[in-house]
Amino acid sequence: MVFLSFKSKDTSKNFTNHLSTALNQAGFPTFEGGDHEESRRGEEINLELPNKAIQESKMCIIVFSQTYASSSWCLDQLVAILEHKMKFACMILPIFHHVDPSNLRKHKEILEKH
Repeated sequence: MVFLSFKSKDTSKNFTNHLSTALNQAGFPTFEGGDHEESRRGEEINLELPNKAIQESKMCIIVFSQTYASSSWCLDQLVAILEHKMKFACMILPIFHHVDPSNLRKHKEILEKH
């Protein structure tokens, strides 16, 4: 199984849907862990299902978009993915969707100062 982590508002109607469809058609079942935070306001977030899917995945694809890090749902998934990688060496593929990877380095420098 391939786990997809993404910010729904940024990518679900275009890039992520096409990626998921292509992976499924190629014989790689996917679990979409998009945040859908707009539909969850006021509800207690249950990470059990995505965490189970992450643990069962051989590969995790993280679609970093402009607002990915603004979602606590996405960040919780990212932590679970990295913990899974440390324990079971699953493959992680980062995709930068309309984001320059060098922008992440700049944020790291800012965070290190604090």
